[in-house]
Amino acid sequence: MARRNLTVQLDEEVVRKARVLAVQRSTSISGLVSAEIERLVGEHDAYLTARSRARDRLQRGLELGGPPYPGRDELYDRA
Repeated sequence: MARRNLTVQLDEEVVRKARVLAVQRSTSISGLVSAEIERLVGEHDAYLTARSRARDRLQRGLELGGPPYPGRDELYDRA
């Protein structure tokens, strides 16, 4: 997959803390940002897939088995 550069502006204090965090995780600030964005996009994609499946299941309904329910006229003696 092709990679693309992205410019982000952050406060100096955030950059300083991100640099420390990146060193602790043996990566770069760019690596931290990239991993977090990929995680967010992955979670969003998983949510959309789950929502689509749930809607499909709701549309189909549940097959609970058993004989069909009797009609209203069969339940009440209406002749």
